[in-house]
Amino acid sequence: MPVTTDVASGPFSATLRASTMAAHDRANHSVYMNALLGGELTVEGYTRLAIQYYFIYQAIERAGDKLAADPVAGKFLFDELLRVPNLERDLEHLVGPDWRETVRPLPSTERYARQVAEASDWSGGFVAHHYTRYLGDIAGGQVIRRLLERKYELTEAGSLFYHFDQLGSAPKFRDNYREQLNSAPWNEDERARLIDEAIVAFECNIAVFDELAGELDSYRAA
Repeated sequence: MPVTTDVASGPFSATLRASTMAAHDRANHSVYMNALLGGELTVEGYTRLAIQYYFIYQAIERAGDKLAADPVAGKFLFDELLRVPNLERDLEHLVGPDWRETVRPLPSTERYARQVAEASDWSGGFVAHHYTRYLGDIAGGQVIRRLLERKYELTEAGSLFYHFDQLGSAPKFRDNYREQLNSAPWNEDERARLIDEAIVAFECNIAVFDELAGELDSYRAA
């Protein structure tokens, strides 16, 4: 999908946000997310999403490990952001102690993980996926955290994926992250390429949500 936004004008973080807004909104208003945020699902219905996130974040964080020494990508890596340890604790609570032997990724999740690995051959591709997921979790993801706490009483294990208490001020962290985007030494073509990959990342999320939507009849709350 070609980028039509002028990536040379204004802060790059603002251009990135504006260029991905349509895909972002489609993801947020997917059938699955509408059902989850509307409180229509059982806890098992949310668990299906948590399982997919485990495989997605495993792919992102493995890519981050490989790029830790990269002078650009390395600036976006923060131990406080790592989600896999929290997801492991969540799944042990939600699925059971044998969760590693029982959980499986959906086909759309497997494609997403492959896309992350392939895109992360350069810093911008990795950051596109990192930005798409983590900044959304810190911001809009907190709505889901409150839902899990209120509807399912998951105040600790089960909702730890959305706990970012170690970050301190979330708005300040997001501002610092955007400043890293603005100051990263990508040229205009690379910035356009990063935007394209961020849109792909949103499309990967939408594909997962759409596949989960096909299971909704099994996980609707009474």
